[in-house]
Order: sequence, then C-alpha cells, then structure tokens
Amino acid sequence: MTHKFVWVFLLCSVLGGCIHVDLFSGHGALQETTISGEGSDKILLIDISGTLTTSKDSGIFSAPSLPARLKEELTKAGKDDHIKAIILRINTPGGTVTSSDILYHELQEFKDKRKVPIIASIMDVGTSGGYYVAMASDYIFAHPSTITGSIGVIMLTLNGQGLLEKIGIEPMAIVSGPKKSMGSPFRAMKDEERAIFQDVIDRLFARFLSVVEQGRPKLSAAQIRELADGRIYTADVAKAKGLIDEIGYLDDAIERAKKNAQLTDAQVITYTRSNPETHQNIYSHFEPPTVGPVGFPQINANTVLGALHGGTPHMMYMWIP
Repeated sequence: MTHKFVWVFLLCSVLGGCIHVDLFSGHGALQETTISGEGSDKILLIDISGTLTTSKDSGIFSAPSLPARLKEELTKAGKDDHIKAIILRINTPGGTVTSSDILYHELQEFKDKRKVPIIASIMDVGTSGGYYVAMASDYIFAHPSTITGSIGVIMLTLNGQGLLEKIGIEPMAIVSGPKKSMGSPFRAMKDEERAIFQDVIDRLFARFLSVVEQGRPKLSAAQIRELADGRIYTADVAKAKGLIDEIGYLDDAIERAKKNAQLTDAQVITYTRSNPETHQNIYSHFEPPTVGPVGFPQINANTVLGALHGGTPHMMYMWIP
C-alpha cells in the first residue's frame, strides 16, 4: 500500500465519518459578537436549533453538545453584569427527553440566579421538546408561519422479527430476567411489556404537563391536558389557545426584551467560537431544523437506526410525522 493511497484512504474515512479526528476540539474560547444596537447594556441571543440531543456533534470539526454549549454560554453570561435579558431563538422539532429537560433546567437556574427576563422567539418549528424548552421563558413569540405544540412523548423501537425470519436469522439473548430484553427489535412486544413502557411514557408525559403548567400559569391543568394530545398548532391557533403570548418577528422579541428589562438602548450580542463574519445580523448563524422532502421535521436517521443498537428504544419529546 503506497503512502499516497494511505492518505487518500484516511481523508475519505474522516470526511465520510468512519474515522473521527478532533482537529478543532472546542473551537477555542467563546467570543462576544455584537449584532446590533448600542449602549452598555446587553441582550444575549441564544440558539436552540436542530434535534435536541446530549450527543456531541460529530465530524471533522468537533463541537460540544447543545446542553454543553448552552451551559458554557450561560456561565459566561452569568459573569457579565451588563447582560439584562436573554432571547431564545428556537427552531427545533424537539429531541430526547433528557436533553430537553437539561436545557430547560439550565435556563431556569440562570433565571433564578440572575433575575433577568427570558424571551422565546419560535422560528419555523418549536414543537415538543422545543416547546418544553420555551417554558423556561417569560414571554413567547411565534412567527406567523410557526408550527408549535406537539406536547407529548413518543417511544421509538422496531420489530424486525419478520424480516429476520425471511433471511433465516434467529437472534438469541441470554437474560437475567424475563423483562431484561423488553423492547428488543428482534421480536414482537408482549402485552405486559407494552404496559410497562406505557407507564414510563405516562410518567414522562406527566412531567411535560407539569412544566407547561409552570410555564403557562394562565392555563388550567385541564386546559393543558386537552391541548396536549400530541397535535401541532399554527401560530394563530396557539395564541388563541394560550400556548404562546404573541405573534411577531425576532425584532419584536428584541423590543419585548428591552421592555421587560426596562431598557432604552441595548446591544444584541451572541457568543461564537470563530472569527465574526463581516456582516452580522439577528439571523446570522441561523440553523434550520432538519426537514424532510415535504417540509416535515425528521428525526436523524442515526437515532432511528440506533434503536437497533443494543435493542434500546428512545424516549422522545419530539414531533415525528
């Protein structure tokens, strides 16, 4: 094998994701970038975009997971007394139960310590886990074309028993107890196993409902329960039902942040790890949610196929058409 072939093989493996080389781990310290406005007071714009997961971004350019990035940004913001408000730019169909809850928890902790207003601005999509995170805010905007709601829990698993039988493969598992392999993608789920999973789903759903009750105090528990059947809502319907506060654009969210923080002038800032671009504005570094061919948010294929890895089902606060 020639040296030239070795280098070509390694480059293709890295770019293809077969080999992960952390060439730019962390991308350096966070840098403050001013987007607009002036004055000594600041409004921090934070992105909550893409599928919510605790996994670290993979690829040649390694980046921290979303919870890790949020924690780092809030830690930096907590040391800056000039930050008077936060805007969450939310654009996500949701994600795992735990990642959604971590993001919500970190925002709540920051708000309790710093006593600054948090304004959510939902872009294309702010459903399920995305809406869960928005419950940490004091005021929720949605764009006129926003899709939100989908309050609920979904569990992903597969049943490949029929396929395996057709190709003559018989999987076997040696277990310590009869429920140890429940949820396995290699066989049909039994009724008692389904009941156990349903109990888990119901408990996680109850947590979601309690978070919405705290975030939307004007809605009764009965009203929230009626709205939380998993359906999605357009911005106008969501406002009419009390799930959001106002329909407006990101500029409107900035003005609301100023009003709630009692500011006349303020800089709108973000934190980045690379050299700032020449032209910065409130839509810079905007990451859309993963979308399918007809515009529906789609869960990452690796997450679906991950149900086959070790037969582990996935509990999700996520809109998955």
